[in-house]
Amino acid sequence: MLENVTILCVDDEANVLKSLKRLFLDEEYEILTAESGAGGLALLEQHQPIQVVISDYRMPEMDGVAFLKQVHERWPDTVRIVLSGYADTSSVVAAINEGQVYKFIPKPWNDDELKVAIAKAVERYFLVKANVELNEELRQANDELSRIAAQLEEKVAERTEELLFQNKVLRHSQVILNTLPIGVVGFDREGVLVQRNRVAEEALRDFRHSSLGATAMEVLPPEWVALLEEIQPGKGVNRVLALTGQQFCVRGVMMNEPDGQAGIVLVFDCGNCGLNTVPME
Repeated sequence: MLENVTILCVDDEANVLKSLKRLFLDEEYEILTAESGAGGLALLEQHQPIQVVISDYRMPEMDGVAFLKQVHERWPDTVRIVLSGYADTSSVVAAINEGQVYKFIPKPWNDDELKVAIAKAVERYFLVKANVELNEELRQANDELSRIAAQLEEKVAERTEELLFQNKVLRHSQVILNTLPIGVVGFDREGVLVQRNRVAEEALRDFRHSSLGATAMEVLPPEWVALLEEIQPGKGVNRVLALTGQQFCVRGVMMNEPDGQAGIVLVFDCGNCGLNTVPME
């Protein structure tokens, strides 16, 4: 229990207030007393928090029900207890309904029973307070989770839009490659075929095959593979090479992949190097 416990006793009889103060001498409670409802409200305004209020039911000017009703409206967390020698049914019902009373204790009271009732009232106060704080923490956590979820959703939407655009670019890139009148093939740094356009696919099909994922040695003749090994960064290689009975002007250049590793692109045709297609005998 981190807070000091303060109990307010309100009764128009001074001897009753003295008895209540004596009753709690051995307890670690701060006891405040008031001889009227108005006095009790004044103390509540001056001292907060007050965990428990014990009020007499029959008091002049402002009775216990009217007093506790105001306590409930202005300090709803405070636990409210009625002490009264007039324990008729209507009084109990009025106190419970209007003052939201936790417990109704008749006069004269049993000291031990009153101590137990007050201890339970204090315990209830802290349990309710802890529950309220926990609910607030949960609300804040839910708000934070909602905020994070909204951010993630926004990022996913942005990423999805980006991926859709990239896919669109790739589709158009492939269409552009396929419309070129020259052959284009690309190999990664491991020498694996990762790209080829339609012209290259048809030319290589006549030789062996051009399945993506195949190695250069599986796709190209030995002379073409040897050309790949000659290519250096910043220095392209031009060569006239044969493929399936035809001669092609082949140019190889090194390309940079997204991870910074170098791959190779071969571009070949039979018209840009001053050579005509010559059948191989």
